[in-house]
Amino acid sequence: MTSVAAAATAATQTHGFLSPTGVEIAFLLVGLVTFGAAVVTVTTKQLVHAALWLVVALGGLAVEYLLLTAEFIAWVQVLIYVGSVVVLLLFGLMLTRAPIGRSPDADSGNRWAALTVAVAAAAALVWVVVDAFRTTWVDLDGVPQGTTAVTGSILFQHWVLPFEALSVLLLAALVGAIVLSRRTARAQDTNTKAQDTNTKAREGNR
Repeated sequence: MTSVAAAATAATQTHGFLSPTGVEIAFLLVGLVTFGAAVVTVTTKQLVHAALWLVVALGGLAVEYLLLTAEFIAWVQVLIYVGSVVVLLLFGLMLTRAPIGRSPDADSGNRWAALTVAVAAAAALVWVVVDAFRTTWVDLDGVPQGTTAVTGSILFQHWVLPFEALSVLLLAALVGAIVLSRRTARAQDTNTKAQDTNTKAREGNR
C-alpha cells in the first residue's frame, strides 16, 4: 500500500502544465468548439442558423460542466437553456415571421462598437471572477461540489431573486413575441381587405 501511495504521490507531483491529462485536453478542445460556435452565432446573417449555432455553444458549455464534475449544472444547462431558451427563440422567430434566408438588414454595421463592448465585458468578467476566487480553494475531502444538494442549497438560499427575475424576463419575451405577431397579422389582414376593396371598386367601374 505504501508503494502504491508513493507512486500516486509521485504522479501527482510530476503532473504539471506541460503534461495535461485527457480531461484537460478534452476541456480545451470543447472550449475551442464552443468559442467558435459562439462567434458564428453573432456573425452569421441567417437568424435560424444563429439559433442553431447557439444550441451548439450552449451544449458545449454543458459538456464543460460535465468535465468539471458538475453534473447537476450540466443537466440544468441542457434542460433550461438548450431545451427551453433556444426553443423560445425559435418560436419567437416563427411568431414574428422572421426571414428564413439571409438577412442583410440584421447587421447594423456597428461591429467594432459591439466588439469593443464584448471585449470590455469579457475582461471585466474575468477580473471579477479572479478577484473573487483568488484565495478560494475547493475542499476535495468535503461535500462534492456541483451536486444537487449543494447547488440547490446555494441557489434557493442566496440566488432566489435573480432566479425568479430570469423566469419573469423569459415570460415577458414570450408575451412580446405573441403581441408582435398579432400586430403583424392584423396589419396584413387590413392590407388584404383594402386590396380586395380596391379590386372590387375597379371591377365595378369597368
